Amino acid sequence: MTASVSVVVPTRNRPELLRKAIDAILGQDYAGPIEIVVVYDQSEPDHSLERADAHRRVRVITNERTPGLAGGRNTGILAVTGELVAFCDDDDEWLPGKLAAQADLLAARPEAELCSIGVVIDYDGRDVDRTLGVDSVTLPDLLRSRLTELHPSTFLFRRAALVDGIGLVDENIPGSYAEDYELLLRAARRAPIANAPGVGVRVRWHRQSYFTARWATIAEALEWLLERYPEFEGAPRGCARITGQIAFAQAAGGHRRDAMRWAGRTIRHSPREARSYLALAVATRLVSADTVLRRLHERGRGI
Repeated sequence: MTASVSVVVPTRNRPELLRKAIDAILGQDYAGPIEIVVVYDQSEPDHSLERADAHRRVRVITNERTPGLAGGRNTGILAVTGELVAFCDDDDEWLPGKLAAQADLLAARPEAELCSIGVVIDYDGRDVDRTLGVDSVTLPDLLRSRLTELHPSTFLFRRAALVDGIGLVDENIPGSYAEDYELLLRAARRAPIANAPGVGVRVRWHRQSYFTARWATIAEALEWLLERYPEFEGAPRGCARITGQIAFAQAAGGHRRDAMRWAGRTIRHSPREARSYLALAVATRLVSADTVLRRLHERGRGI
């Protein structure tokens, strides 16, 4: 029997992109029932999106927990009943065959609790495919690298494992920043993450992105992550990646002294970590943070 799927779509002030996201989910060639729960966060809900038939349903609710992305996701998770739970951001779009490929992989690998699939990054009219050439991702893999190919809009969980094992999205992370990465780390502590081949989601990067230029929140959240996961101390390259991101955030926010301090810590962990030198370049005004981010985004990369 084909598993029922519930899709949690948190949203805030993106009505046109939201409708595209919903249409792409409803249009999946998947034999089982699909339920979409749109969770409005700090914005007025649009109940005209609701629909219901034998195999496709859309519900609209409001975030009843901590304001922000983490609380919105958790409100949705607790409101659904599907055997499988998926995430989709309101500005992303599932591609044909995405759901079937991942559901089939989970059915074939009963030990897996979470499945991902590759993405295509859409930035300023340019498309860049980001896929992993592996079928499993482990905790050491994620400590070494964020692996941005594992985007939250690709996450497909077994609901029982998510609610009763992995646990809900952590609402204590400052500003909900990197909540998806923290959830991946927590899931990988329990079991390797299954990864389906190919590309399944179009991910739109644009200047409306929620965390654009929220540098203080980014730095605070990443420091929180380092404290929460002592395993980073045993992964020097991964630790340097995080401290380099903090250094860049401090530099972009105009905090030169803090940027220099974090850049120095990064170099001590890994002298080859490029983020430390980008942070120093921004801190000394050799280049602007916007220029660095634009160049990276053109290549489907982030800081």
